[in-house]
Amino acid sequence: MQDRNPILHRISQFIGFLLGARFFVTVLLTFALYVSTFFLFNQEESLRKFVFDFKVHGIIFCAVLSILAGGIINQFYDREKDQLTKPFRSRLQSFLKQKYFLYAYLSLSIISLAISWLISPRVFVFFIVYQFFMWFYSHKLSKILILNNLTFVSLTLYPFFGMLIYYQTFSKKIFLMAMFLFLILLIIDILKDTLTKNADKIFGYSTIPNFFGKKITNTIIIVLLIFLMIVSMLIIDSRGLHSVMSYYFAAGLFVIIFVMYFFQSKRKNSKFFAMNILRLWVFIGILAMLLGGILSKF
Repeated sequence: MQDRNPILHRISQFIGFLLGARFFVTVLLTFALYVSTFFLFNQEESLRKFVFDFKVHGIIFCAVLSILAGGIINQFYDREKDQLTKPFRSRLQSFLKQKYFLYAYLSLSIISLAISWLISPRVFVFFIVYQFFMWFYSHKLSKILILNNLTFVSLTLYPFFGMLIYYQTFSKKIFLMAMFLFLILLIIDILKDTLTKNADKIFGYSTIPNFFGKKITNTIIIVLLIFLMIVSMLIIDSRGLHSVMSYYFAAGLFVIIFVMYFFQSKRKNSKFFAMNILRLWVFIGILAMLLGGILSKF
């Protein structure tokens, strides 16, 4: 089959690699990094100065390579569980031997660290810490109760934290928005664990749904959604928020209420749809920040 369809086989290998590296998630995170860096953290620079700030582009590029490397090493450790929870993706990844994923992981990590060293020793330390914890999460922390969720969300936000330090833009508004994003990603991750509950139990992943059971897990998610509403209201009440983002967080209150209702319903796949509604709302938030930033700067 491979000999008769070499082009199809190569395409399958390429798609399998992209899925293994979580390429499409990385593209979204890269977009979010650029939008938040220019329109949220960068309060002083003009667009022209930002475009030619090669140090910033270098840091974001290192972050992208590190995220891709993290996706690969996570896929390497989770491949047995993924065969149950993500059979289609696992089938595509099977076209490429695991050693090639490891080669790609090492190459991306080394290139990222080499570029970060050229930028500055502090940036190098920042990324070597990032890469170590991404490996340690995949190797060990992903199977430890509560730490798995907290570490996953923290690693997702780590590059944004780096850009915040780089620009030294600290404010109540940014703190609350970071809290909002942390909570919504944490809820999404716990919802994801409810969908992979059986596979997690088989392969020894200690998750909130497996450890506490359905009733307590549902209570935890509802409490987190209430906290998310409170943070949203505090953000709306804070100063310096563009009208577009104000509308986003105001509409978000209704979205959270809808997610609560949908999550509590006994419909089939209600948790899956609740999780994807929150994911979509994160993406809409990035677009709202982009639109609000454009209107404020231009």
